[in-house]
Amino acid sequence: MTEIQGVIDLELFTIKEVATKLRVNKNTVYNLIKSGHMTALKLGALKVTDKELARFIESASGKDYSDLENVTELKAV
Repeated sequence: MTEIQGVIDLELFTIKEVATKLRVNKNTVYNLIKSGHMTALKLGALKVTDKELARFIESASGKDYSDLENVTELKAV
């Protein structure tokens, strides 16, 4: 697969779609992007690639994002 083909195969999600998939509100997604925890691109409106969403979910596993300026490991309950 060529580099161009890989880009064409990407799926782009709107902020609303990302929020729905993560089961959070849109402001949370905007804050994740603003704080650098998730990257986006702007094509009219902000979009997140499927690969970036998967990367974020994998890297976020086991972490507490309640305070985006101080992300910590989840503590066992």
